Amino acid sequence: MSDNRLPEEGDRIAKLLARAGVASRREVERMIADGRVSLDGKVLDTPAVKLTSLKGVSVDGKPVGKAEATRLFAFHKPSGLITAERDPAGRPTIYAALRNALPKSAGRVMPVGRLDFNTEGLLLLTNDGELKRAMELPSSGVPRSYRARAFGDVTQAMLDDLIEGVEIDGIRYGRIEADLERGSGMNRWIQMTLTEGKNREVRRVLEHLGLQVNRLMRISYGPFELADLPRGQAAEINREAVEQFRKQLLRDIK
Repeated sequence: MSDNRLPEEGDRIAKLLARAGVASRREVERMIADGRVSLDGKVLDTPAVKLTSLKGVSVDGKPVGKAEATRLFAFHKPSGLITAERDPAGRPTIYAALRNALPKSAGRVMPVGRLDFNTEGLLLLTNDGELKRAMELPSSGVPRSYRARAFGDVTQAMLDDLIEGVEIDGIRYGRIEADLERGSGMNRWIQMTLTEGKNREVRRVLEHLGLQVNRLMRISYGPFELADLPRGQAAEINREAVEQFRKQLLRDIK
């Protein structure tokens, strides 16, 4: 579809489709490149389209409805589940557990970030692709907190050095706040808060300190906490709190 027939006002189509819960902005852009998105029956070949609504927009031949109110769910992910829709190796995924944990009205939801196969704890899920992307961006600075049980010799002084960040195998990890919980022995609990969320960041940083992580749990993401949510269960987060957080976050990254 040629650009001279496209409106110049509104929001980019990828943003609108993400807001409608179709996929994240980046995924929508890939869908457009694959010829899966059309406007008024004509296949789009650019993500630069601006629209004031999703009227006339179809994905895979199916009309897209208007964006629903943003919803955010907290899920207590057990270890032993893949954060993906399917796994080539045949390992179980979060979606098998979510079929029973989420209410029928939840519709299509996407995980905010990931938790590794052996990591448990708070996994947020949303129908809003724009919110998902904003929370995942390292530049957004949304804090994630974890509790790690690690085996080995560690002192608070060693953990305090992480406040300046650390470079491991050529990868720079930013500021990390880490506190050694009370206790004794070689198996100690450590609480860590970081904002980048790079792949396997907590495990790599602790292993760099000579520790062996034998349990890892995310306990919060932004202002949202795992609290006493039972393992394998999900709960919707107050919509007013979610909307307030969403508006502030999107305002901050513009």
